[in-house]
Amino acid sequence: MDLSNVGDLIGGLGLFLLGMQLMTNGLKRAAGQTLRKVLEAATRSRLRGLISGTAITALVNSSSAVTVATIGFVNAGLLNLGQSVAVIYGCNIGSTMTGWLVATIGFNFEINAFALPMIGAGMGMRLVGGEKRYAHLGTALTGFGLFFVGLSFLKDTFNGLENSIPFEAISQTSYGLALFVLAGFILTVLIQSSGAAMAITLSLASTGAIPLATAGALVIGANLGTTSTAALSVIGATSNAKRIACAHVFFNLITGTVGLLLLIGLAEIINRSNLNQMVDMVILLALFHTLFNIVGVFIMWPITNPMVEFLKTRFRRDDENLAKARYLDKNILETPSLAINAMTRELSRISRMTATLAKQAISAELSDSTQIRSQAQIIYQLIVEIGKFNQKLAQQQLSEESSEILPIAMRIARYFNEMARLSGLIVDYSERFSRISDSNTQKDIYELKKITTKMLNAAVIEDDSQLSSSDTRKVLRKLEKKYQKIKQHILDGMIDGRLTPAEGTDLLDSLSHIHRLGEQAEKSSRYWSSLSPVEHRAPIMEKPESDTKAQKELREHHKEPEAELAETASEEKKTEKSSDEPMALN
Repeated sequence: MDLSNVGDLIGGLGLFLLGMQLMTNGLKRAAGQTLRKVLEAATRSRLRGLISGTAITALVNSSSAVTVATIGFVNAGLLNLGQSVAVIYGCNIGSTMTGWLVATIGFNFEINAFALPMIGAGMGMRLVGGEKRYAHLGTALTGFGLFFVGLSFLKDTFNGLENSIPFEAISQTSYGLALFVLAGFILTVLIQSSGAAMAITLSLASTGAIPLATAGALVIGANLGTTSTAALSVIGATSNAKRIACAHVFFNLITGTVGLLLLIGLAEIINRSNLNQMVDMVILLALFHTLFNIVGVFIMWPITNPMVEFLKTRFRRDDENLAKARYLDKNILETPSLAINAMTRELSRISRMTATLAKQAISAELSDSTQIRSQAQIIYQLIVEIGKFNQKLAQQQLSEESSEILPIAMRIARYFNEMARLSGLIVDYSERFSRISDSNTQKDIYELKKITTKMLNAAVIEDDSQLSSSDTRKVLRKLEKKYQKIKQHILDGMIDGRLTPAEGTDLLDSLSHIHRLGEQAEKSSRYWSSLSPVEHRAPIMEKPESDTKAQKELREHHKEPEAELAETASEEKKTEKSSDEPMALN
């Protein structure tokens, strides 16, 4: 192989990978909610999960895209771990579609006769289509054409390669097949595409550069190589992502081992027979790839339940760390609907943590202040993580609806941060409350705490809950009425001598914090209605020409008056002066 052939090989491989990427991205965007609906069918049974994984992967020609979506569904609670494992099994079967495309079309037709017109037609659709569905189909069509152009270069490069490298002699050694399995594995790891490794293998086989058994070993190695993609993708990911990646690794390792044992046993028979002359070798390899994965499913299906139970006991350490985001996974950023779903679930979790912390602070003793401040810092760290995730998500190609959600999510996170900060301030006043001798004042404080606790319970956000802003506003009105009444009583008590000026000032400060705590809880629940579960809402595929009446009303409903913003800023400035360790969110 001379320098020119090396250049053709690199260029052909680049065109092939670019074509696959364009195909996948175009088909994903053109399909829109169809992919999501097909994957949702996996929630009904494990068998449906297998079928869904196979169908979607065959459609978009990318097992990694389906794996990422599966991780997002598990994190969102729409799939359990057992169902997701079945989807992963289906991904392995669906990924064999690349081999069939290469075998049935790539080597049986004059590629330039249809590939170049496909690229031209696809780009034409892309240029005139804007963001319409047929424009994304044009992207996929362009990728389809590039896919076969790259394949043509690969095939031409490998002609006569057997004269340079003694593939057949190597394969007949005792370690030959194992060596080619390793070569397939390394090739897939380097180019991060089992489809491309499969295309190279089929190209070598079509030119007669390698024997059938050797090609089978390369196919097994490519299958094993996909585990590296899964392993790399879950570095720093959620526990669910790591469990799914492990299931993928287990599947490929076990089925790869069985396939290699079978190949070793049959290699000599295959090489000595004239099977290569009786059957199209490329078709035979594509068939082997498909059957190999189907057999893998049959092997793994009976042991899936024990494997799932084992995986549930693994990777629990991160989830037990409260400061670790549980649902934010970098792998789902490229699928905005799933990423937003994950972010809302994380906010829901923070809501429960914040409500619990606030209730503890209201009823805490001074000795609990260290623990409460520590928990408040954990909430702050989680909100910072949401902010970072939000920024990365904003860099993706988002619909108008998704873009509007991001600032609302950060507004809600800010309310939680303020509640955590106020909780750290309130606990410092607990000892002073106990020193108040006036029974009427003590009763007022108790009632204000009681109403605030009711507000915290009403505003807490559970997963997939639909809060009623009217209910929390009713509680807020009661809280406001009680707060104003107590404030007047304290001022009267300072005048008639029932409270000292120091006691009255401390009380006004502390009760202001409690009152503001209830306000922040109400605001978080009010804005939550704009973050309804993504699976119940179809994304906007095209930018609308004008807002609907409902959209305008929604924005008006969530628009804070200038007076409220001014009051919020004033209260924040006041409470920050009282705090030794302010926790303002930058």
